[in-house]
Amino acid sequence: MEHLTECQEVTDQLNVSQTNYSFDGRSCITSLDSYGQEDVLSFSKIILTVILALITLATLLSNAFVITTVYQTRKLHTPANYLIASLAFTDLLVSILVLPIAIVYTVTGKWTLGQIICDMWLSSDITCCTASILHLCVIALDRYWAITDAVEYTKKRTPKRAVVMIALVWVFSISISMPPLFWRQSKAEEIAVCAVNTDHILYTVYSTVGAFYIPTLLLIALYGRIYVEARSRILKQSPKTTGKRLTKAHLITDSPGSSSVSSTNSRTLEMPSDAGSPVYLNQVKVKVSDALLEKKKIMAARERKATKTLGVILGAYIVCWLPFFIISLVMPICKDACWFHPAIFDFFNWLGYLNSLINPIIYTMSNEDFKQAFHKLINRFKCSS
Repeated sequence: MEHLTECQEVTDQLNVSQTNYSFDGRSCITSLDSYGQEDVLSFSKIILTVILALITLATLLSNAFVITTVYQTRKLHTPANYLIASLAFTDLLVSILVLPIAIVYTVTGKWTLGQIICDMWLSSDITCCTASILHLCVIALDRYWAITDAVEYTKKRTPKRAVVMIALVWVFSISISMPPLFWRQSKAEEIAVCAVNTDHILYTVYSTVGAFYIPTLLLIALYGRIYVEARSRILKQSPKTTGKRLTKAHLITDSPGSSSVSSTNSRTLEMPSDAGSPVYLNQVKVKVSDALLEKKKIMAARERKATKTLGVILGAYIVCWLPFFIISLVMPICKDACWFHPAIFDFFNWLGYLNSLINPIIYTMSNEDFKQAFHKLINRFKCSS
């Protein structure tokens, strides 16, 4: 290949000892033995290892907290929260099965764990990351049904339905990760690169479209409908400016949570009293429910917050995964005509992994019940320690 020749020329000029090249973007990875750059390279690897290890640890802890919070808080035992807990479990698997090995591979630039571990790691990577993305779809679908068909869907929104949705997510994710195992054969020699075989263009299109592009279009369509519905609810629930207040009114406390006012502005009969002052009869009582108005304000505020949260969720998801899936689809198609620096490829790869850390933060911090449960859980840990 042209790039292999170019890399060889560069390494010959730098008097290097070895070169490793692969089509997945890891190219011209050299072991420098001149120009005094070895110490600088070692230091940069240490910094990179620390950063990636912190991301992995934060991903593990944040998702573990979500699962623990849902499990220990009875108030959160709802089908919607079961989907969020399942998403957290999937992202937890990413932090355990995928990220630690990804750190070693990213820092060293060479695969040293053999073919069997490579197959297991790639399958775990594809399955867990696809399941994480598809969980976002079922959460959006659940939200869409709840907001557009609230009455009927409340009856159907059961834990059993949530379990079925989660099972379908994993079945589809496994169906995307399994095909490469059928055409990959064990090799006797030690492999230096662990990557999905991109010679099968149809599988590349199938996996990228099924794991990202179709779910992304679905998310955009669902969140678009949810946004429109939420905005219409906000306009309906926002209390409009009322007219003139009743001129002659006094508070009556015969209804809890409501203010009762008596108005003398309609059909009154004026009769003389013993003191000679007029007495108003047939007064019309008008009740203005302050509690109802306050409830409408709260619901409108929640809908606004939910609408903003949808934008954050969709934006974070696209920013994290779009660059990686563009490269994954384009590189096998254009082959030698395309080339990316390995650092860019690794950055986009880890940007996708970062979504597993962002998910629990967005979904839980935007939910007041989760916040309160988090605080209680943290206080419980403090007290026990």
